[in-house]
Amino acid sequence: MAKRFPIHPTHPERNCWGCDQYCPANSLNCGNGSERTQHPVELFGDDWQNWGLDFVAVTAETSGSAEQIQVPPVIS
Repeated sequence: MAKRFPIHPTHPERNCWGCDQYCPANSLNCGNGSERTQHPVELFGDDWQNWGLDFVAVTAETSGSAEQIQVPPVIS
């Protein structure tokens, strides 16, 4: 089972967030790369988990049957 992903870690700069191991930034054990993967809070700010939740439900017809798909809103 995958570890639970922290929403607001205390010190996100201390870990690599590229896999479920959450290795210390100075010893990347998984071989994910030469640099650590940043936590989304470092890249996008404290409200990162709310981004992209404004999807609009649209009905698409494929091969004669209607199904619901999620389409992001158009930004003008």
